[in-house]
Amino acid sequence: MKPIYVVDAFASDPFRGNPAAVCLCEKPEDERWMQQVAAEMNLSETAFLVPIDDGYDLRWFTPETEVDLCGHATLASAFVLWQTGRLQPQDTARFVTKSGILTVAYDAVDGWMTMDFPEETAQPVNAPEALIQGLGLIPRYTGKNRMDYVVEVDSEQTVRSLKPDQQQLIAVGGRGVIVTAKAAAGSPYDFVSRAFYPNAGILEDPVTGSAHCALAPYWARRLRKQELTGYQASKRGGIVKVAVNGSRVLLTGQAKLILQGTLEV
Repeated sequence: MKPIYVVDAFASDPFRGNPAAVCLCEKPEDERWMQQVAAEMNLSETAFLVPIDDGYDLRWFTPETEVDLCGHATLASAFVLWQTGRLQPQDTARFVTKSGILTVAYDAVDGWMTMDFPEETAQPVNAPEALIQGLGLIPRYTGKNRMDYVVEVDSEQTVRSLKPDQQQLIAVGGRGVIVTAKAAAGSPYDFVSRAFYPNAGILEDPVTGSAHCALAPYWARRLRKQELTGYQASKRGGIVKVAVNGSRVLLTGQAKLILQGTLEV
């Protein structure tokens, strides 16, 4: 029997942001079992935590595969540790992951949490034909990092109204495609984005922390600002505050506990 939680990450209200399941384990579990649990939860990510001497071992699974980096499920994991008293508010959550050491700090005054993640800068590339066909447009800019394509389009409205051909995006390869634009004039945000991951079994991710590891350095250069606010314009929507810190990106967001229970298998 293992405690399991569902948390809406990058959200201050329920049923917004990106839901993640967080499973607390006493020892490392079999990969096949973790994948089955993630498929059963059927959320974009399920996180599995195991206590170790210097923090927690953390792994992330979509319903179909394990991933190397996930922001919203990391935020959800840290939130659960603080909410259940496994960490005190002044403690820093420390996770050992496939993307190195990740830390999360908690501001008990306003409830915002800040994650310290690796920068995932995208390098300019020519847009593959499947990407152009999949989005139905010619990008202003196309870049690629170790996980995703990053595409800038002409306006916030284009981002919000996009209806991609998911079969074409599957043919692009990699984890997926992040589409972004400068926010419209008068917006409280600096940039907007949407993220599509059909190869990971996620047609559209509601709010993606790891995507902002690429978006932060891109928009910091474009807008000549080190601290920015992004809005991921999915149906659920979510705010991600970002700051570039050398080769690291600080991602700040909120979270809301939705469900808690016990996994009895």
